[in-house]
Parts: sequence; structure tokens; C-alpha cells
Amino acid sequence: MDKTQKNWIYFSLAFSMAILVFILLSTFNEDTLLYLTDINIWFLLFAIFLRFVSFSLWAARIKVMAASLGYHVKYSHCYNMVVANLLIGAITPGQAGGEPVRIHELYKADMPLGDATAVVIMERVLDAVILVGLTIFSLFIMGKIIWDMGEGIVFIIFFSLGILILFIGILILAAKYPGLAKAKIMQFLHWIEIKMKHPGIHKIIASTDVEFDNFCSGITAFTSHGKKGIALGSFFSILFWFSEFIVASVILMGLGLPPCVSQSILSQIVIALISMLPLTPGASGIAEISATSLYALFVPTAVLGVFIILWRLIMFYLNIVFGVIATVLIFKREIST
Repeated sequence: MDKTQKNWIYFSLAFSMAILVFILLSTFNEDTLLYLTDINIWFLLFAIFLRFVSFSLWAARIKVMAASLGYHVKYSHCYNMVVANLLIGAITPGQAGGEPVRIHELYKADMPLGDATAVVIMERVLDAVILVGLTIFSLFIMGKIIWDMGEGIVFIIFFSLGILILFIGILILAAKYPGLAKAKIMQFLHWIEIKMKHPGIHKIIASTDVEFDNFCSGITAFTSHGKKGIALGSFFSILFWFSEFIVASVILMGLGLPPCVSQSILSQIVIALISMLPLTPGASGIAEISATSLYALFVPTAVLGVFIILWRLIMFYLNIVFGVIATVLIFKREIST
């Protein structure tokens, strides 16, 4: 890990911790100690266990999608790449840095780069479709609750929703009109080459010229004989997001509070949308502030800060710990080969 990556980790952790300390101090009162004495550790351990379940579901999604294109990737390899990608996601804006790790690891599993890219992008498409569907469903079912969250949060919800729909639309057009999409991308890269006059851009253009064709071939494979991968991938994606969203309700029960499943899942959907915006590394600070604003609507103030800290410990800080371990395993493998 180079110095820049370490600095991103330090910044991400420091910013998140500063926000958490502020939230805890602003919500701490005499009743907080009463809640702390009633913590049920078994619920918290179950919440941690659910993280491993979500990793397993994510790994299963990658495996079945790769298999639908005719590639056998070991489940253990898929699991390790999922966990390793968490570290990069925690130190890149909007948690969007894990894709290159997964593409690299699929390539190491003897998948062509274009097919590996197609699998990872199709993963993101499935995530986007599910989040869009859940958000629209929530708007119909719990519209009043959403509007009561305030104009700022409502704007972010619709803004993030628009970005996801745009992302899906662009990929559909790229798959339907690959020639036009490739021409526009190459035109854009040539414009950058003229403006920057950097020799490295020419290599990127040459690589893009080849890999875009490979990517289109992978997408075509998914839409033809790889449809089973999309179906199974969608199934595991739904289970994955449910396992992610239910963690907060389990933590609430660990604090002696009702799970508030519907309100909590709605809040998690909103947080997931906000966290996708590339504002801070790993959505540090953004996730804590948005979660505090949303859960303050139904969680007592005295325990709100404790809840946010436990939630981020399980959903963010453990990602970094697990991610470091998985990344070390990859480095050892690279050195030994």
C-alpha cells in the first residue's frame, strides 16, 4: 500500500471518527447510561454475523454470473475479492473504488478482461435497478414519511435516483448501440489526448479500443446465453441488500429498542443512495450525518449516538479490518507467483 492510499485511509478514519464523536456528545444525556447497561451483546454479534452473510451472498453473485459466461471461479476466490474490495471502497469517494479490484481478481481467475469488466458492471447495473425499484416502491408506500424528512434529503434522494437511472440508461444504450457508444467514447478520449498531450493517453485509447469490444461481447453473452446469470445474480442481489439493510434493525434490538423494520429499511435505502455520491472517501461523515438525521425521527435521542457508532463500526470500520486481511492475502499470492 503506497503513501497516498495510507493517507486516504487516515483521512477517512479521522473524518468519520470526528463526526461520530460530535454525534455522541450532542446526544449523550443521563438516559444514555441506562441504555448502555441494557445492551444485548448477542444481537450485536448477530449483526456482525450478517456482515459475513452479505459477503457470502456477494461472492455467490459473482460466481454464478461468471459461470453463466462459461468461467469457473472458485467460491473462495470470489469471497476474498469481495472482502478485499471493501478496503478500496472505504478510501475512495462514494465507495466506488472496489470495481478495479474485482475486475483484477476475475482476470487472475483466467477470465478475459472484457468479460471480467462485463460481470462487474452488470453487478452495478443489478444494484442500481434494485435500489431504483426499492426507492420508487418506498415513495409510493411511505411517501408522507419521506416528504417529512425535509427538502434537503428529498432533493438528494431524487438527485441520486436520477443518477442511477441515467447510469442504467447509458449502459442500455451502450449495449444496444455499441458502435455509436464506442465512437463517442473514443472521440472523448482523443479530445483528452489533444488537450493533455500526454503519451500515456495513447495507451489508454488503444486499450479502450480493444476492451470496449470485449466488454460488448460480454454484455451480449449476458443477454443471450448468460440470462441465467442475470436471473441468479438478481436473486443474490436482493438477498444481499436485505442482509445489508436489516443490520441496523438488529442493532436497535441489541439496544433494547423495537426493530422499526420498515422505517429502518427506508432509511438504509436513502443512506445507500446518498453514499453513492462521490463526496468523501467511503462516504465518511456523509453516512453518519444522514443516518443521524433519518434515525432521529424514530430513535430516542439518548441512544441515537450510540446506535450510529455501533452501526458504523459494523458497516464501515470492520470493512477496513477485513479488507486489509484480504488484501494482504492477495499480495502474498502475487509475490509467490
